[in-house]
Amino acid sequence: MTRAPAPLLHICEVAEAERCMQAKHGYRTADQDSVGFMHLSTVELLLIPANKFYLGHTDLVLLVIDPDLLAAELRWEPGVPAEGELLFPHLYGPLNPDAVTQVIAFPAGDDGRFSVPQQLVEICS
Repeated sequence: MTRAPAPLLHICEVAEAERCMQAKHGYRTADQDSVGFMHLSTVELLLIPANKFYLGHTDLVLLVIDPDLLAAELRWEPGVPAEGELLFPHLYGPLNPDAVTQVIAFPAGDDGRFSVPQQLVEICS
């Protein structure tokens, strides 16, 4: 039995997720042209960018992405800024909406910090 590839994740606001799902020719983040890629994550790395860059946000969701369905190039590179020797997935091109398999609510907890949503734990187990 072949196991499905682990999903990739993109943290974004609800409105951004809606724009992504409606993009006929692929979705690009607001900063993608300036940095050259879309920031993605894995379940294991998710809380690093979430608690570093989005602390306290309550309007976020996770785009759950099947890496086998991506149309653009995916590279594993050091984080921006670098997080030791950890490699993060970066998408060099637009995200094709058909690669998004789910959208999961991702609000911060009462203390403003994030934890991995139970729904995501169930997907990955």
